[in-house]
Amino acid sequence: MVLQNVRLADSGQLVNVRLTGAKIAAISPAQLETDDNLQLYFDDCIIFPGLINSHEHLDFNLFPQLGNRIYNNYTEWGAYIHKEFKAEIAAILQVPQHLRVLWGIYKNLVCGVTTVVNHGEVLRVDNALINIIENTHDLHSAAFEKRWKLKLNNPLKRKLPVVIHTGEGTDEIAFKEIDSLIKWNKLGRDLIGIHAVAMTPAQAPFFKAIVWCPQSNYYLLNKTAAIQKLKPFSNILFGTDSTLTGSWNIWDHISMARNTGMLNNIELYEALNKTAARVWHTNNGEIAAGKAADLVIVKPASKPVDPNAFYATQPADIQLIIHNGNIRLFDQQLLPKLVAKLKGKQFSLIHLGESYKYVEGNLGALTNDIQSYLPDAAFPFTFIQQQIF
Repeated sequence: MVLQNVRLADSGQLVNVRLTGAKIAAISPAQLETDDNLQLYFDDCIIFPGLINSHEHLDFNLFPQLGNRIYNNYTEWGAYIHKEFKAEIAAILQVPQHLRVLWGIYKNLVCGVTTVVNHGEVLRVDNALINIIENTHDLHSAAFEKRWKLKLNNPLKRKLPVVIHTGEGTDEIAFKEIDSLIKWNKLGRDLIGIHAVAMTPAQAPFFKAIVWCPQSNYYLLNKTAAIQKLKPFSNILFGTDSTLTGSWNIWDHISMARNTGMLNNIELYEALNKTAARVWHTNNGEIAAGKAADLVIVKPASKPVDPNAFYATQPADIQLIIHNGNIRLFDQQLLPKLVAKLKGKQFSLIHLGESYKYVEGNLGALTNDIQSYLPDAAFPFTFIQQQIF
């Protein structure tokens, strides 16, 4: 397959991207190519690596945002919602976990996320439509993880990075929690801290990476991590958490992050791809020969294509999503070109924004199954029909 005349989102260069199997085979200057490969020609479109969402709870995305005030820290928020929203939480947890996880996957996919770092129990999803990173040692937090000090110093897991919520608060408790985590990391394991709102520049070098989730932070705490002060000392990644504390749409999170000015355009862009791929040791996150064919093509609303077009993206603008060389989502207008390649595959036609998209799998069955347990469950698209090509 050759993706012709696409503009690299970071550099603005017009290129052709040739794919062979699950990998990118070559990048070349844009020119009309004619061979036996499937040729897809694009006008006024940008291309970028599939987004890497470095903090997700895939099974928590049927929840509405819960909470109605500003909290001092995550433990205060947790205690409050389990008391005040007990019935709402119980109703959603009645939906079988595999259905909630599958919706979490689709929530990310339709936004252009091709890799998710799930935080929590290992899910082991077969034939997932996106990459799910689970080769980590996940601890929830110092407050909610029982025997966290022993688990942190488990010699059998010392080679795995420890991924943990830390410093999610604006009070002294949150600050001291980070110090305690640093102190008890006796084996010197790689720490990847999530949220880190209370973190100081003196604490940041003890962490291999910090996962920044600004929308979640502002919702709970009306404050986020001082990323502009932490970035010289640790890798900065980007995450959405779940719909408990943020929008389903990662582009809303990205827009909020950009508006803070804490990361410049390149830093924020790479937090979603290149930097994240390096930290998680994945072979994606870049458009280069030999890298995984995880790619997103978007038709920006503005013409001519603006250098900042990436940051104006919305799910309805996405023309094509490729994951490991497989077409996972495409705009209805591409159907005549793709129908032969998709022979025997099952896709759902959905109405998303002002556009119509085909998404791999049976979204109609999924939403019906979820609503059989949770009748009021709402989704950000309208299911039209199921089709096997």
